Amino acid sequence: MALLDSTTSTGANGHISTTIKAPSCNVEHRAHVPAHRSHNPCNNLKRSDPFKFGSRYLQEGDDVYEFNAWDHVTPDEAYFAYAQAQYAAQREHPVSDYDKHRFNAEPAKWWNRFYCNNTTNFFKNRKWLQQEFPILSDLTKKGAGKASILEIGAGAGNTAFPILASNENDDLMLYACDFSKKAIELIRGHEAYDERRIRAEVWDITSDEPPPGVEEGSVDVVLLVFVFSALSPTQWDAAVKGVWRVLKPGGEVCFRDYGRGDLTQVRFKKGRLLEDSFYIRGDGTRVYFFEEEELKSIWNGKLATMRQSAKAAALNVPTTDGGNPGPSFGDHKPAFDILSLGVDRRMLVNRQKQLKMYRCWTQGHFRKPVTNAAPV
Repeated sequence: MALLDSTTSTGANGHISTTIKAPSCNVEHRAHVPAHRSHNPCNNLKRSDPFKFGSRYLQEGDDVYEFNAWDHVTPDEAYFAYAQAQYAAQREHPVSDYDKHRFNAEPAKWWNRFYCNNTTNFFKNRKWLQQEFPILSDLTKKGAGKASILEIGAGAGNTAFPILASNENDDLMLYACDFSKKAIELIRGHEAYDERRIRAEVWDITSDEPPPGVEEGSVDVVLLVFVFSALSPTQWDAAVKGVWRVLKPGGEVCFRDYGRGDLTQVRFKKGRLLEDSFYIRGDGTRVYFFEEEELKSIWNGKLATMRQSAKAAALNVPTTDGGNPGPSFGDHKPAFDILSLGVDRRMLVNRQKQLKMYRCWTQGHFRKPVTNAAPV
């Protein structure tokens, strides 16, 4: 720990006073202690949000409770055993057929209720996005030129407005869409809402049409942050199609969502499991927890290929391309290039209660190919 300097002086009236000085920024200390392990306020790495890939690895001999979080930590055997027991209990007591239909029939209804109850005070502003996805910084730089960003599942604007606040590009247009009417009302009612810079519209990612005001093949970047997990697995193909439709050739997708084995999943009690890795929260909203390979197959088109092949086989219908139907919409296959895809495992620590909490997120960066990128 950095030591505090103090000086003691006697005033003209005889009173003794002590002045505490902030710790000095010692050059030698900065050189020998990495920022992510330093307690020196002049040198340490202050990160206010957990959703950021980091470099603080837990090594043999480290005190687990020295810091509030450790990066890329594999859960221990005790946690694994606890998780398996929880999964078994969840499978024994799934959601009833009645509730499954009730929650799947009108998902927007439950998100409307969520935003009625929580308004703008539930989620923190996602200021970390530009660190994780540098393309956002590139598009918001002064003189970057004409560009457009579409955030799908914009919620109350906790991503859109931080981007606008840091934007220096006069030619940037930000579209914010959500299938919750209440969420869009909250964005439109925000003091920073200006339709010259941002347009908020109600839109479902599985729709056959692009959002109002957005032309097909016109968007540079699509943001999907904790959005895909709210969809039923039966909606994934349509959602990928919707993203493909709005992106221009070479356009990119910035993706962040929940990973399999996250503490949130493990903690679910009985009566919450809709189907494998897909749950209903207490507020009626749905959440799915992804595996890395599963996401890869969703975005590179292989999952849709397998589904179409299975459907064709069940109907005894010949495929359109010699036995390899692909994720076709017409004769086209919306398969994205996987620029990066990874799992962010983090151990959060409650130092006071001596508790370890294992979190898991997935993060990806995908691109619509420049060639063979005909509209669907």
